Amino acid sequence: MNVQKIKNGLVIDHIRAGTGLRIFNWLKLDRAQFSVALIMNVSSNHLGKKDIIKIDNVIDIDYSILGFIDPDITVNVVEDEFVTRKITLTLPEKVSNIIRCKNPRCITSSEQGIAHEFHLVDRKRSEYACVYCDELYRAGIGEFL
Repeated sequence: MNVQKIKNGLVIDHIRAGTGLRIFNWLKLDRAQFSVALIMNVSSNHLGKKDIIKIDNVIDIDYSILGFIDPDITVNVVEDEFVTRKITLTLPEKVSNIIRCKNPRCITSSEQGIAHEFHLVDRKRSEYACVYCDELYRAGIGEFL
């Protein structure tokens, strides 16, 4: 399989196999007016299998959200066909309006306009808690808002 080099853009690498499509959709790359490639189940010495997204354009990405989805992702910034910067992601300390609290008694379930906010409570287990009701949520699992 051959995928062209990109001249200026981003390569989102080391995506957990099977997660690439969710990130592709979250970034709305299906509507892109430039070249993009989603490569799935690529052999990887470190991960076994991984997904890769190549974007032949420089776009704004909230890296904290990518880190929430998969903290092992790396983002390579490409300029004139060369990687000029490598961004390593981590779990963010706080996420807002990315996931929805699943507790039906939470104020976010009954009141309109309240932000769905979670804070990191256990980095090792990738666990977040709702700031209003303490409902636990594991990063990278489930659907996004």
